[in-house]
Amino acid sequence: MEDIYAQVANLGFPIAVSIYLLVRIEGKLNKLTESINELSRVLSKVV
Repeated sequence: MEDIYAQVANLGFPIAVSIYLLVRIEGKLNKLTESINELSRVLSKVV
């Protein structure tokens, strides 16, 4: 039983942290994409 707890601690924690970080980065990437698209629209109007 202790082996199962050790495996969950060794594998579960890194997986949980990775998922958390991927979710946070996804939101920021979406905002960055929107900003780049808006910048492209503005620059196309100027040029």
